[in-house]
Amino acid sequence: MIRVLISGHRVDWDEYGELLSAALTDAGIDAEVIHETRPRSPETIDYIVYAPWSDMKDFSPFTGAKAVINLWAGVEGVVTNETLKVPLARMVDPGLTGGMVEWCVAHALRHHLGIDRDICRRDAVWDPHLPPLARERPLTILGFGVLGQAVAEALSGLGFPVTGWSRSAKDVAGVTCLSGEDGLVAALRRAELLILLLPLTPATEEIMNSERLALLPKGAILINPGRGPLIDDNALLAALDSGHIAHATLDVFREEPLPGDHPFWAHPGITVTPHIASGTRPDTAVEIIVENIRRGEAGEPLLHLVDRSLGY
Repeated sequence: MIRVLISGHRVDWDEYGELLSAALTDAGIDAEVIHETRPRSPETIDYIVYAPWSDMKDFSPFTGAKAVINLWAGVEGVVTNETLKVPLARMVDPGLTGGMVEWCVAHALRHHLGIDRDICRRDAVWDPHLPPLARERPLTILGFGVLGQAVAEALSGLGFPVTGWSRSAKDVAGVTCLSGEDGLVAALRRAELLILLLPLTPATEEIMNSERLALLPKGAILINPGRGPLIDDNALLAALDSGHIAHATLDVFREEPLPGDHPFWAHPGITVTPHIASGTRPDTAVEIIVENIRRGEAGEPLLHLVDRSLGY
């Protein structure tokens, strides 16, 4: 029998405990799933299912662990932990991906069609206008992993000319794929709509600073469901105040919940949503967890392994 530790708060156990136990049984894996803040006999734990808000900071007692499986796509909270010596897998969950696609498509269309402007109240001015077609609105996605490519496929299917930028070169049908610093400049210069889906690493922190915001076409829209620190907050406020950026829809922030006195709340050019763009869905995530445990027990490569040197 193997032992699997769900390392997180009580809510994680409530969401995943029974589901994971049943899924392991269905897969023919004899396992005990536990949830303990300070597990007895930590050396007997085979796999750690790790929630980013977990109180666990020291992995060194888990001398028998074969892998840590992250519950979220983002691993910035654990990837630099020097006590973590075993493989780390990030979560690539079909439910999470589907939710992100729907949120990004919804807000891209909201801004593209001018829905906020067009919602009429009784005392509003009757001011009809004809929005452009999707094919006339170039859109760029920074971050072209699983999530970025899925969002690109959906938006390209609606007719948007989509450019995807990533650190390394990619090749995705129907999308202009760019990479490197020169590619980043070109991707930003054409981005009337910009979606940020980059991981947070030292190389991507404040990637959208004043210099790069200035590369966007005047009147561009910025949508960030990725990570809050991808943006220099003060630079964004300045770009909005100058009119260079027309609007920013932000789902993620440096500090969450967003403090009540933060200027984002009161700015007319900013829409705040409370980190809801997407999230791990337990019913589909347990399938990924079980498959990685099966692979680990069979001596096969784990899915979605993190490159610790890159941070994702």
